[in-house]
Amino acid sequence: MVGVIRHPAPAELPGLAAIELAADARFAPLGIVFPPGTTMIEEVSDPGRVYVTGRPPVGFALVGEVDGNVHLDQLAVHPVHEGKGLGTALLEAVCALGDVTLTTFRDVPWNAPWYARRGFHVLDSAEWGPELEALVAHERELGIEVAPRVVMRRLRSVGT
Repeated sequence: MVGVIRHPAPAELPGLAAIELAADARFAPLGIVFPPGTTMIEEVSDPGRVYVTGRPPVGFALVGEVDGNVHLDQLAVHPVHEGKGLGTALLEAVCALGDVTLTTFRDVPWNAPWYARRGFHVLDSAEWGPELEALVAHERELGIEVAPRVVMRRLRSVGT
């Protein structure tokens, strides 16, 4: 059962890195290994950019703003808790904020196909704004594009 989606307490932020690392480990069998270094969530100091589920948290969504849209920087649920609707609940909380963009792996079942089933569609590069173009270029520089990636968007008016 999905609980309350909320912003974390500042003291909960450091513990979210373990969730991100556990979720990222699911990619290794597909040959996708993320560059070493700090996790995305470890770079966040503002709990207002983060939504969590669980007490203590077992999943989170990290948001920002790109080209005037809400941008989903990261969505992670600890693998022990996957398949319970927690990721969908976090995503719906983010989508309630406005139009949402994200970048994701095209062929990973729990990435682009999962988002597509929840109302997202792939954006052609001609539809990207300058900040989104810069973000995609930055991901390439970091080595994240080790498998085909896409940019997706869901308009606020689209429900699942």
